[in-house]
Amino acid sequence: MLEVWSRRKWLAVVVVVLVFAGTAGIAKFLPDIYRSTATVLVERHQVAETFVRSSVTGELDTRLQTISQEILSRARLVDLITRFGLYRDVRERAPIETVVEKMRRDIQLELKGVDQTTGRTVTVAFNLSYRGRDPETVAGVTNTLASFYVEENSKIRERQAAGTAQFLKVQLDETKRRLDEQDRRLNDFRTRHVGELPQQMAVNLATLERLHAQLHLGSANQLRAMDRRATVLKELAEADPGSGVGVPDATSARLAKLKQELLDLRRRFTDKYPDVVRVKMEIAALEREMAEAKPDASPAPAASADPAVLRLRAALREVGAEIEALKAEEQRLRRDIAAYQRRVENAPQREQEFKELSRDYDMTKDLYASLLKRYEDAQLAESMEQRQQGEQFRILDAALPARLPAAPNRLRLMLMGLMVSLGIAAAAVMLAEHVDTSFHTIDSLRAITKAPVLVSIPLIVSDADRRRKKWRQCLTAASVLVALALIVQASAYIARGNEQLVTMLGRSGP
Repeated sequence: MLEVWSRRKWLAVVVVVLVFAGTAGIAKFLPDIYRSTATVLVERHQVAETFVRSSVTGELDTRLQTISQEILSRARLVDLITRFGLYRDVRERAPIETVVEKMRRDIQLELKGVDQTTGRTVTVAFNLSYRGRDPETVAGVTNTLASFYVEENSKIRERQAAGTAQFLKVQLDETKRRLDEQDRRLNDFRTRHVGELPQQMAVNLATLERLHAQLHLGSANQLRAMDRRATVLKELAEADPGSGVGVPDATSARLAKLKQELLDLRRRFTDKYPDVVRVKMEIAALEREMAEAKPDASPAPAASADPAVLRLRAALREVGAEIEALKAEEQRLRRDIAAYQRRVENAPQREQEFKELSRDYDMTKDLYASLLKRYEDAQLAESMEQRQQGEQFRILDAALPARLPAAPNRLRLMLMGLMVSLGIAAAAVMLAEHVDTSFHTIDSLRAITKAPVLVSIPLIVSDADRRRKKWRQCLTAASVLVALALIVQASAYIARGNEQLVTMLGRSGP
């Protein structure tokens, strides 16, 4: 190794100097990149959700991504680039889309969260940073971006709260219209079918029972009135034989008894019951018989001056009027009974129809009450967002101009350059030794041949050889100096303003 070093030390030195000069030049002339960071705090609801529940849905991380997409849009970034005069050199040689993409890469968002007992991580703050060449400009851009996040979060929450309230208002109006329509239909149904509704069934049955009782009582009164008339007629016939008034036969009494029997049967059976049909047929036959037997006209009886006869005739007229009134009352009661009977028979169908209408009405009413409660909550949530009492972003630490550049790390780059130059120098020495096939010592010659070495002649250096060696050394030194200057110039040309190279070297570091 010492022999190799003695032969190749200048080659190693030249390689180390040239390579280190290139890496040192790049580290020297790379532009300084400054980074400023602003911390934004996530403030939770200032009003407890027990009292006012927010209508803004979605996780905070998702909303942050949405806000980032809005802020990092092309229009927003172009406005920032124009306002702060960013990337002037890049704008001169690249389209605006490339500049916008570069600025997006220079902006970083870092979330800060705390772990809960449930295993979820809740974001409580986030850091927003931006990098660039001028520290003052970088701090200004960072603070502007942070203010954008604060403003955009408030706008998004207000829009969501207002949108939720508006949506519920539309649904509430539509449900109110449906509820009014169903209420109108329900009232129309009640009006059309009054007396046939299911809640009126008990009243109808009670009324029907009362009417039957009145009809039974009226028939009994009618029967007693007929008995009184028969008695009066008999007395009148005895008191005034020449009056032409005969004693009523048994047909009228039979007819009254049959009517009473029919009334009793109807209270227990329907009109299709055999006994009811039989009694109705007998009544009809007796009424026809009495109608045929009634004389068409009879001479008016002579007026009698006997007070008893006059009294009996007046009583007969009163009893006749009472019987006629009882018959009219019986017809009215029968009509009312038939009407209430129809109501009772129609009640099951009306009950089914009423249930369908009521079910739809109750469902719509419950939906309206639920929507009304939600709409009131949404209005409270909207008012809370407008007063900025909900979840808000607040800039906790504003960005300050950086005193030291964040990149590049020149000391690290120079150490890496020194290590690389030493490695390349070692490789160059090894390559030179591998390519060189000459023998430098007698031992190396003896190692590859069996022939004996007879004599060793030392190197004979003449004055001309010394002059040529000195000339070559001067040319070599000049060449090294020129190469060194060229390498430094090339490094400066490559590194000056090359932010992409700074980024690449920063990613490759620890």
